[in-house]
Amino acid sequence: MTLCGGAVEVHGHRGARGLRPENTLAGFAHALELGVDALELDVGMTADGVVVLNHDQVLSSVTVADTAPAVPGDPMWPYVGRAIGDLTLAQVRTLDAGVRRPASGDDPFVLTQRPVPGTGLPTLAEACALIGPAAPVKLAVELKTDPSWPASRVERFTVAVAAVLDECGLTARSRLLAFDWRVLAAASRHAPDLGRVALIERKTLHPGTPWLAGLPATDPVNAALSIGATALSPEHHLATRALIADAHAVALPVAVWTVNEPAAMTHLITLGADAIVTDYPDRLHALLPTLNLPTPKPARIPVPG
Repeated sequence: MTLCGGAVEVHGHRGARGLRPENTLAGFAHALELGVDALELDVGMTADGVVVLNHDQVLSSVTVADTAPAVPGDPMWPYVGRAIGDLTLAQVRTLDAGVRRPASGDDPFVLTQRPVPGTGLPTLAEACALIGPAAPVKLAVELKTDPSWPASRVERFTVAVAAVLDECGLTARSRLLAFDWRVLAAASRHAPDLGRVALIERKTLHPGTPWLAGLPATDPVNAALSIGATALSPEHHLATRALIADAHAVALPVAVWTVNEPAAMTHLITLGADAIVTDYPDRLHALLPTLNLPTPKPARIPVPG
C-alpha cells in the first residue's frame, strides 16, 4: 500500500464476504478472479499450534456448522461455540464453513453470498499456497487477539503467523493487522520485514483503552507511528479528512474498512484514502473507472478439490 497518488487499492474483506463464504479458499479464488490488490483474512491458532482462518475467537454458528466429531465420542463435540484455541486442527477440520446461517433476519450477506457447501476452514499455509502464484496480490492478515491475553500468548501467536508467511515466501507481500497493538510491537521485534497495520475503531479509542498497548487514544496517528505501524486502518466512521491528512503527514497510508456502498467509497476516495476494504470487490471494481482510477487485474486461481 502506498500513499494515495493516482490509485486506490482494492482490498477484499475476508476474501469477498458479500459474494462467497468468508475466510475460505473459494472466497479468495473468487476475489482474485474479480481482481483485488490485497486479500484481507483473519487468523487464530489451534490448541496444537496451527494457524487457521476464522474471524471469531469463538466459533460462530453464523459462519460454521458442525458435521461430526473428529473421533467417536469426542467430549468436546459439538465444536461450534468453543474457542479455536481450545480445539485441535483435526477438530477444526470437521467444520463446514460454506453456508452462512444468519443469527437474525437482517443479515445482508445471506442475500448476496453464494453458498459453497462442504467448504472447510483452511490453514494459513493453505491460503498462502493458493494465493502465492497470484503475484502481485498482497496478504493482509489480521490476528484475532484481545487485551485479556497474556503478553506471552500474543508473542507466540505473532511469531507463528510470521513463520508461516516466511516459509511460504510471502513476507514481502504481507502485512499483519491488529486492534491489539501488542501484536504490532511483537512483529517489529520478531518480523521487522512484515508490514504492520494499526487497526482502530470507536470502541478501541476510549480513554484508558487497553487495546493500544498502553498508548493514549487521543492521537491515534502518532500513537500508531510510535508503536512501529507502517499503515493505519480506521473503521469508516473514523476516516475523516483530518485523520487521513494527519496519517499522510507522517507517511502512513490509510486503508478504510469496511465500505460496501459506492457512494461511501467515492466519498472516502475523495478524502484521500489509499485503500478501501470491502465485502464487495465487484462494486469497487465497477466504481474506480468512473473516477478515472485504475483497477487491479483478475487472476484465475484453481481451488484445490
